[in-house]
Amino acid sequence: MNRTKRKIFEASMKLFAEKGYDATSVEEITATVGVAKGTLYYHFSSKEEIYNFLLEEGTKLLINNIDLKISKFKNAIDKLRAVALLQLRIISKYENLITIYLSQVWGNDSRNQKCQKYINTYIDKIEEIVKEGIESGELKKGNSRIIASEIFSFTCTGLIYKRKLNQPIDLKEMCSEFDNMIYGLLNK
Repeated sequence: MNRTKRKIFEASMKLFAEKGYDATSVEEITATVGVAKGTLYYHFSSKEEIYNFLLEEGTKLLINNIDLKISKFKNAIDKLRAVALLQLRIISKYENLITIYLSQVWGNDSRNQKCQKYINTYIDKIEEIVKEGIESGELKKGNSRIIASEIFSFTCTGLIYKRKLNQPIDLKEMCSEFDNMIYGLLNK
């Protein structure tokens, strides 16, 4: 991605997260980036295309990072810990992106459905690990979809926690709490 496209991408992400998609105009994006509308339209055909690009690239980032991290581990528990830590780090680093996902997930319009699709793609990745853990006997038998959704939800709570306290996420503390949650899933 060239420098101008990246600036448009980052400014849009920040504005969408702060103001919401509908309240953000193309004019605000171009003013924030310091480019003409024509330059924006050279890189993106519409505000909707920018939004779709954000979701698509964000999901690729999450899934590629998970694939890279979990390839280093043999058992499901270590993979789930790696996923949780990675999610918490991504929430810290890409807070605006996660805010967009979470703010647009509710509803039935096409934008909400796209957001739901991308979140579900991500939860599918976590579910694969949970299924692996259940099949290997590491985890108790249970509904892998619900468990994967709980894991995703746990780390999203880190963003809420961060905003409530108005301070950075304490990764060590959050990971410790995640271990407590995972402990209940262990097949002892």
